[in-house]
Amino acid sequence: MNYAIRMGEHAQLMTKAIQHISIIYNPDAGQPQALLKNFNRIFHKAGVRWDIHITNENGDGERLAKQAIAAGTDVVAVYGGDGTLMDVANGMVGSSVPMAIIPGGTGNVISVELGIPRDPAAACALIVNPQHVLRPIDVGRVENHCFLLRVGFGLEANIVQGAGREMKDRFGIFAYLMSILAAISQPSPSHYFLNLDGMEYECDGLACMVANAASLGVSGLDLADNISIDDGLLDVFIIRKIDLEELFSMAARVLGSPDTPNSLLHWQVSKLKIRSDPPQQIEADGDLIGEAQASIEVLPLALNVIVPPGNLTLKG
Repeated sequence: MNYAIRMGEHAQLMTKAIQHISIIYNPDAGQPQALLKNFNRIFHKAGVRWDIHITNENGDGERLAKQAIAAGTDVVAVYGGDGTLMDVANGMVGSSVPMAIIPGGTGNVISVELGIPRDPAAACALIVNPQHVLRPIDVGRVENHCFLLRVGFGLEANIVQGAGREMKDRFGIFAYLMSILAAISQPSPSHYFLNLDGMEYECDGLACMVANAASLGVSGLDLADNISIDDGLLDVFIIRKIDLEELFSMAARVLGSPDTPNSLLHWQVSKLKIRSDPPQQIEADGDLIGEAQASIEVLPLALNVIVPPGNLTLKG
């Protein structure tokens, strides 16, 4: 099988035969028997060798990805949610080896962002489809953690904390809805000190969000229409208040209204530092990573991801 490699913003195409796929599998994401059948049926038919490596704890994805790349694999495929993808991305940034995403877990927003099929069998077929392309995307880095979607201070981190593994196992995606309702019913404001590309700002707010990608997990539903995962920029939002009027205003903006909610401050930067007082929890792609302060930067076009045909054009 051949795949097309897009080299940076110049979209220069190259070809290379896929002979071996290393699969990193998060067992918490489910479907082990069906997945193994798909791997064996689809990859065997394509004449591609594959092996599977199972994660047990945070950090395994990074370690396993580095080992697979060092061993000479052609593709690192990841089955799991956004947290698993973030973990594996830590071990792949800057490598020429592409990542393939097989969506799993409670949420896999990055697959929606990149138009990757939600069905695992279709996602496996995409990897060995000779018409697929490689899309280079930006990766965010917060302290020593990579992220593909967002870093959240305050409200979003509280939602993540409230929707723990036990809640997700019991209620699935509804765990997030329940946690959202609990978080907005008891908002916790903070004062933010921001350094945005060297410029100092201060403001009060309930939450700070730093976005690398636009998708909210539903096709066509984006945080803002000018966010791109390959523009070399991070989008910084401060949410200053939450009430029904402002929630409807934000929802209207997501659905295409040109009006910007009064509760939302927005900057685009390549590097920033944030400190909150009183301290707020910080999450990155669904994992809690600390509190109070963080240094964040974008790594432009640092990761190549296999995407469907027609997903070649840069946004922005």
